Amino acid sequence: MEFTSKVRTCLVFDNEGEEAAKFYTSLLPDSYIEGINRPDPDGPALVIEFRLSGVPYMILNAGPMFEHTPAASISVLTKDQDETDMLWNKLVSDGGQESKCSWLKDKYGVSWQIVPEALIEKIWSDDRAAAGRAQAAMMKMGKIDIATIEAAFKGQE
Repeated sequence: MEFTSKVRTCLVFDNEGEEAAKFYTSLLPDSYIEGINRPDPDGPALVIEFRLSGVPYMILNAGPMFEHTPAASISVLTKDQDETDMLWNKLVSDGGQESKCSWLKDKYGVSWQIVPEALIEKIWSDDRAAAGRAQAAMMKMGKIDIATIEAAFKGQE
């Protein structure tokens, strides 16, 4: 396999990296596994190279000495509530955990942020009072509800 990207994020797993890569690449368009390094043809994968929406990642199955932490997360910008709901629901299913302000952990313990474009638009608005209301509404949520964010932005909460 030839590396096609100078920089990529590496996620370290105990031994379920190949399963995780297959799950992750099923979630987003333009996502696919680029290659799998399996030192023993009949054994587990050591390195899995993949892309999520065109962005390069790799997983290293390195054993149980490392744990995932929310200090590093995968952030996905979503177009609308349907895409937000779909990704959120798939990622928290099968043992994932909801958190606050668009954050969650998937069943492998990897942290994600599922962020609707509308949220970014509202909290980065030049109207700082409206942006503050939208951000205050976000702070009460797990999964982002765009309609509630928009109502708060308009002062209609």
